[in-house]
Amino acid sequence: MRLFHALGLAAALSVASMASAAPPDTLEQRIAACLSCHGVKERGDAYFPRIAGKPAGYLYNQLRNFQNGHRQYPMMNYMVAHLPDAYLREIADYFAGQHPPYATATATAGSGATASAAQLERGEVLVRQGDAGRKIPACVSCHGTALNGVAPAIPGLLGLPSDYINAQFGNWKNHSRRAAAPDCMADIAARLSVEDVAAVSAWLGRQAPDADARPASSLPAPLPIRCGSVPAGGAQ
Repeated sequence: MRLFHALGLAAALSVASMASAAPPDTLEQRIAACLSCHGVKERGDAYFPRIAGKPAGYLYNQLRNFQNGHRQYPMMNYMVAHLPDAYLREIADYFAGQHPPYATATATAGSGATASAAQLERGEVLVRQGDAGRKIPACVSCHGTALNGVAPAIPGLLGLPSDYINAQFGNWKNHSRRAAAPDCMADIAARLSVEDVAAVSAWLGRQAPDADARPASSLPAPLPIRCGSVPAGGAQ
């Protein structure tokens, strides 16, 4: 009997010890699954983009888009399916406040590695000037002169590999990525040719971001195209 009593006491103490060693209920602990893909050490591929430092409103919109099926990526759809709205905002605020060093941009990686000088020149023209004849606005007219994004809901474009940018344009073109109507990026993607997309992604993927860059608080002029994801006047 004494042996069984001792074993029972040891088991109880073991359970108590395990309970006391439970991880703290902090936001960092609860978003550990997010950090496994979107951690400080970036993967730099087409699947797991840098989200640190993006405007909180943009990140929240993307979590909602994954939750309601406007964006399709099974892992993300599953992870956010039942999270309450307040939790999504908390996650967005957390990542918006993180500013780890950027991965080094490289001209030899991804789909932009073989871009010619002419393609890179075309990409820069589209980014900085757009194509008025085809009603394609310049990227800088929405994403900011420095391409660091605009609070509260427009993301920066630097620090992303060309493969990821290419993939997202493809998703907009085939409607597997959508946003609040009017879906401005879907409209713009539809006007871009495959060659345009390759040129833009190649040029953007080669740009080295400023380590101290932060999203702008406003744009110098109204958005050139209506965008349902941006609050009225919120980026102007």
